[in-house]
Amino acid sequence: MKKYFQFEELGTNYRREIVGGITTFLSMAYILAVNPGMLSATGMDYDSVFVATALAAAIGTLIMGIVAKYPIALAPGMGLNAFFAFSVVLGMGIPWQTALTGVMFSGLIFIILSLTGIREKVINAIPEQLKYAVAAGIGLFITFVGLQGAGIIVNDDSTLVVLGDLTSGNTLLAVFGIVVTVVLLAKKVNGGIFYGMVITAIVGMIFNLVEVPSQIVSSIPSVAPTFGAAFDAFASSEIFSEQILNINFLIVVLTFLFVDFFDTAGTLMGVANQAGLVKDNKLPRAGRALVSDAVATVTGAIFGTSTTTSYVESSAGVGAGARTGFASVVTGILFLLALFFSPLLAVITSAVTAPALIIVGVLMVASLGDIEWRSFEIAVPAFLTIIMMPLTYSIATGIAIGFIFYPITMIVAKRHKEIHPIMYGLFVIFILYFIFLK
Repeated sequence: MKKYFQFEELGTNYRREIVGGITTFLSMAYILAVNPGMLSATGMDYDSVFVATALAAAIGTLIMGIVAKYPIALAPGMGLNAFFAFSVVLGMGIPWQTALTGVMFSGLIFIILSLTGIREKVINAIPEQLKYAVAAGIGLFITFVGLQGAGIIVNDDSTLVVLGDLTSGNTLLAVFGIVVTVVLLAKKVNGGIFYGMVITAIVGMIFNLVEVPSQIVSSIPSVAPTFGAAFDAFASSEIFSEQILNINFLIVVLTFLFVDFFDTAGTLMGVANQAGLVKDNKLPRAGRALVSDAVATVTGAIFGTSTTTSYVESSAGVGAGARTGFASVVTGILFLLALFFSPLLAVITSAVTAPALIIVGVLMVASLGDIEWRSFEIAVPAFLTIIMMPLTYSIATGIAIGFIFYPITMIVAKRHKEIHPIMYGLFVIFILYFIFLK
């Protein structure tokens, strides 16, 4: 085991890897409550999505650890699940079963692109500045969703949005959760988001705002309501042509592809750099890591959840000492064990999950500092990408608008030589997106 994971070469041991694996799990365990809560808004069965989330995370993380040998964990991605629920299903009116088909298609394309090396080339073709903008925009969008769930921001006929009733019990509980989570993260407590949710849930139960669970451990809920739903579109040629052969479905697949591209690439490079695994500015076994991520996405879609991606919270595990894939094996096993604790996780209400959404949004907008705001030709598409995501309540729309303006501003600024041909292709695709969307 030590030889396979190169313990000696990387200067690690079982204790460091186990502690690192546990730390990573605690840092991202909130997804087990947040993801089912978010996807259930589309009509998907909460318990089934919980099982699908845990299985997708466990299988994806185990593959990453054993095959790619990286201390990186995977789970259904934040932002991608928001896009799945609020943009694709609730926004476009696409059935959640068909949305799962889109996730599965994107995963299959990922596998092909990863095995051929094309995926790395496409990632390199997208301007770095727009990658930062997309991450920041998704962060704002997630924060907005969290603020709504907490009742801190509510609908208003005159101004569209307004501050909610801060005297409401659930809203006060969410505000308390935000404060607690901020304090924990400011003190650099590993797993601060997870602990913040636990403390908020306990306080909610004390003040009768959260129902006290009748049991902690139970049998694993059935995954049947969502398992295999991704294949429903193939039931007949009529359903296939109506739900799959249209521009909206193409946009859905492309957006899943696009967002997961940068989630995975950024996380891999960032965490690997932190762990000292990057050599000569190259990522060893990058192909294996990308394939692991792609296989996890397909597996998750079949079980019944949105795109599975690499988690930046893995950096918490690396900070605790993880250096090899053995830490990911530990994290994967913990996700499997979590399947038996669904009653306990059921106490996680929207008031409890809102702080996690808001704080994850804060972490994601850190990329704002890397954008070249003084270059107007960069600032315009970057800003439009960021601001249009929460304002249109659509990640896809924000991406489309930003990518349309990028070639325009760059050409006018006589920087057309910096535009990769693939960006012109995306320009055309997103123009068609608005034409057909209308």
